Amino acid sequence: MERVYIGLGSNLADPQRQLRGALQALAELPQSRLVTVSSLYASDPLGPADQPRYVNAVAALDTDLAPLALLDALQRIELAQGRERKAERWGPRTLDLDILLFGERLIDQPRLQVPHYHMQARAFVLYPLAEIAPPELRLADGRSLTELLAACPFSGLERLSGAAVTPAVTNVTSR
Repeated sequence: MERVYIGLGSNLADPQRQLRGALQALAELPQSRLVTVSSLYASDPLGPADQPRYVNAVAALDTDLAPLALLDALQRIELAQGRERKAERWGPRTLDLDILLFGERLIDQPRLQVPHYHMQARAFVLYPLAEIAPPELRLADGRSLTELLAACPFSGLERLSGAAVTPAVTNVTSR
């Protein structure tokens, strides 16, 4: 099994409920085991400012699924939770699931880039990731998580108190 880190985000239709539903779906993926989940964080939107703040988290998943099979599964989860794919990038959405890191792989395919592009500039990815990843984590391209955090301020990010994900979800082991 390979360790995969998945970014979760939502700013529509009760975002905390959306993330809990996504985590339950991740816990039920075949050939996979949901290992742990970061705290939830509120963040300012990257796109148009006239949308609600996002709720974000990062999950660690151990999986035997191939990268594109996992991507397909994540997109099915998004669709099941009301995600509508629109031409507008960074607009509001019920759920966004991104493969941030996939073991030690560098992936550059039309549908999937790992490490996730621009993650180095996104506090809403790096700080939740740092909460659950080993401190010595290095991305497949050689960059260390510590270096990325030092270059990315915590600004616009708020750790949500009392919004931790329930252990019942984080300890589920799939088939």
